[in-house]
Amino acid sequence: MTAYLLRRLLHAIPILIGVNLITFALFFVVNTPDDMARLHLGEKHVTADAIAGWKRAHGYDRPLLYAPEAGGLARFTETLFFQKSARLMVLDFGRADDGRDIGRDIRQRMGPSLAIAIPSLVLGLLTNITLALGIVFVRGSRLEHAAVFLAVLGMSISTLFYIIGAQYLLGKLLNLTPVSGWLDGWAGIKFLVLPLLVGVVSGIGSGVRWYRLLFLEEAGKDYVRTARAKGLAEGRVLGQHMLRNAAIPILTGVVAVIPLLFMGGLLTESFFAIPGLGSYTIDAIRSQDFSIVRAMVFLGAAMYLLGLLLTDVSYTLADPRVRLQ
Repeated sequence: MTAYLLRRLLHAIPILIGVNLITFALFFVVNTPDDMARLHLGEKHVTADAIAGWKRAHGYDRPLLYAPEAGGLARFTETLFFQKSARLMVLDFGRADDGRDIGRDIRQRMGPSLAIAIPSLVLGLLTNITLALGIVFVRGSRLEHAAVFLAVLGMSISTLFYIIGAQYLLGKLLNLTPVSGWLDGWAGIKFLVLPLLVGVVSGIGSGVRWYRLLFLEEAGKDYVRTARAKGLAEGRVLGQHMLRNAAIPILTGVVAVIPLLFMGGLLTESFFAIPGLGSYTIDAIRSQDFSIVRAMVFLGAAMYLLGLLLTDVSYTLADPRVRLQ
């Protein structure tokens, strides 16, 4: 196991380097520092001197990859690639265009994002699996057809509809919860109700449809027919046998949302005014702060690779027959 983990971590390094290089090319080759300066300065202030001044003030006046006028290692360290991209490999996110410490911002905003993402993931997973098992239990009936129709209908509706509908119905009309906002500590629980509800309900359609197909595939296998032939109750067959054997595909699906545990929900955090990493990214895009955007793109890639690694490890816990090599 240890050798496998070390090998996977070493394999992740060239992937992160590739992500770093692609991100650097997009931000500094396709979208040059001169373009960034024009976007920030606006049409009325775009002069050669203004562009040069903005680049100098924000550290974008260095060469891209190589500084021939410098000496020694400075030829490589006094470049945009090292100052703005290479440091991301050691999680040195640098500073935003307005001077803020990006790493400090990430640490501060990590809590609100996790406070929403983790309960949403757990509650959504339990809800979707329970409903999917219930649909499989009544398979072949009109109730199943109605449930499938509602699942497809639910997954066809935009998340914005759930957000706006929940804010209007529960927040404004019934006045049960705050519409938006955030408070630190236990006082902020009341601000989590609507985001959690939206996160769970908006994912029921796609989640139930996916797990239903997964369980129906398991229902046709030999071990299920053998369990039924032994006289086991249908509920025991579904909960004890099918659910356990479907653990690996379930873990595979969960890995897709692992980055969201850290990155946060872009729409949810923005509409509910939650100071998490999702709203942090949206605000950076709006203000055209490319330093923050680069950091969040790299962080998302790193979290996704970590999720893949954790999923492989989880396979051995779900099924001891799986051996990591």
